[in-house]
Amino acid sequence: MNIPDPNATTLTSPELWLKTHGDALYRFALLRVRNTTVAEDMVQETLLAALKSKQQYAGRASEATWLIAIMKNKIMDYFRKQSREAPAAEEDVANLEEDLDPYFATNGHWKALPTAANHPESALEQSEFWHIFLSCIEAIPAKQAQVFQLTEMDGLSGAEISKVLNMSTSNVWVALHRARLRLRDCLNQHWFGLDRGD
Repeated sequence: MNIPDPNATTLTSPELWLKTHGDALYRFALLRVRNTTVAEDMVQETLLAALKSKQQYAGRASEATWLIAIMKNKIMDYFRKQSREAPAAEEDVANLEEDLDPYFATNGHWKALPTAANHPESALEQSEFWHIFLSCIEAIPAKQAQVFQLTEMDGLSGAEISKVLNMSTSNVWVALHRARLRLRDCLNQHWFGLDRGD
């Protein structure tokens, strides 16, 4: 006998999904696919998939969380398809040390420590920071941004990303490293390096 979960949530009417969750789904997709048309398609595909599978919704997660989970799968499918159609150029592992030259001395220590905001916890609460963060993500080369987002935002392992993006695991780590360096430079230049009168 199945006992209903008293903490389970129920779905709203599918007619309300686009109005209620459309903007959040679109922003989530656009950040990852970096193309407005593809992001719109991802929203449509997500809502269609949710409509087909609404009977399986168990109510253990909020409706928004459930829709985002469906969208993540749609985005992974999109990345897989893109990687099959145009395999990624392999990152040059041999040149990785050249990327590090501006940051590290010959003894392996930082030449200059990264700057930090006076109150990093308050920086995360400021919408201006997130605007700059998203701009910095958009400035990273697409494949590196994908690797960064799949690792840091979606929690995928290197092996999982390797399969999704059709890259070797070592090249996934090189791309992630380069993305982090570029993001660090961009945030230092456009956020942490600015005098905010603190």
